Amino acid sequence: MAKKKLVIAILQEDDYDTTLSSLIAHHIFVTKLSSSGGFLRKKNITIMIGVEAEQLDTVLQILKECAGHRKEIVYTMAGAAHSAHGAGTAPAIPIQVDTGGATVFVMDMDSLEKF
Repeated sequence: MAKKKLVIAILQEDDYDTTLSSLIAHHIFVTKLSSSGGFLRKKNITIMIGVEAEQLDTVLQILKECAGHRKEIVYTMAGAAHSAHGAGTAPAIPIQVDTGGATVFVMDMDSLEKF
C-alpha cells in the first residue's frame, strides 16, 4: 500500500490564487478551509492537500515558489518637507521588505479516499 501524506498549509491570501493555479496544473487538488487570524500578520488562507508520498516534493516545491518568502519593494513617504509656504511634498522612498511565507504541516495518513 502506497504511503499518503496530508499537507496543511497556511499562506497569505495574496498568494492563494497563484498557488492554487499551480497545484491544479499539476493535478493536485486542494481543499480551502475557512480560517482567521493574523498568524502571518496578514489575512491568511488555510489549504489542505491529500497526496501520495511521491507527490510530496512537488507540493512542497509549489508552495515554496508560489507562497514562500520573497523580497518586495514598497514606497513610503520620508516625511513632509516644510517650507515658508506651508507643508510641501516629499518624494516616495523605495524600501525593500520581506513578504510572503507559508507555514506547512506534513502528516502521514493511513488512508485517502475520494468519493
